[in-house]
Amino acid sequence: MTACEKDVRFRIIKVREGGLMPRESKAAKRERAVEVCRRMGELYPAPESALDYTNPFELVICVMLSAQTTDAAVNKVTPELFRRWPDAASLAAADVAEVGEVIHTIGFWRAKAAHAVEAAQMIMADHAGEIPSTMDELTRLPGVGRKTANIVLNKAFGVVDGIAVDTHVYRIATRLGLTKAPTPLAAEQDLLNVLPQELWGPVNEQWIHFGRDVCDARSPRCDACALADLCPSCGKVAGNPKPKPKRRKRSRS
Repeated sequence: MTACEKDVRFRIIKVREGGLMPRESKAAKRERAVEVCRRMGELYPAPESALDYTNPFELVICVMLSAQTTDAAVNKVTPELFRRWPDAASLAAADVAEVGEVIHTIGFWRAKAAHAVEAAQMIMADHAGEIPSTMDELTRLPGVGRKTANIVLNKAFGVVDGIAVDTHVYRIATRLGLTKAPTPLAAEQDLLNVLPQELWGPVNEQWIHFGRDVCDARSPRCDACALADLCPSCGKVAGNPKPKPKRRKRSRS
């Protein structure tokens, strides 16, 4: 164990003994976050996506469909979806109701069917049928936010422009005390600030696997966690963090 690792472990032990988390300096939090990533790299050196896709077009649609839906459920509907509409040109001409029939077993299928067709139409109209390769262009597509765009940029083009923060990443980052953000979108900025850019790339896939294997939403396996000595929430929490509603400003009378 390096001196840095010993120092990080000592600080977390003191947190547990005291019961309350003292104010952590940005440098200390950065050291702890880097150590988290190092251990994640040992646990998951070559993580693979659970979504089945073969090209950037399929990736965009798969990730779009996976919002608030399991990857396994998406993988059940995409073979027929891509058999009938294998590219942006064919999907752009598809009837939304027919697309909905194919994907009706996944959550929010009506909205997703409409977004998939509308996104394909924009890809044809604005990008000559090619998937755009910048954050700005991707997030203009219907149904594509920063999370989806980050995944597509990373996996399809090797571009790391941020960290895709889904439910697993948001939960783990919150439990580790790396963010107190009220939403996953806001949590991404906290992670970008605390992690050096060279570590951003594998965070999403590694943390998703870790969230499924160990840091479960309902029953985290803290006794088997390789990050237990780095985590101020070890043995204390269960459940996903709940996005906080925006506070309304009081009008002055």
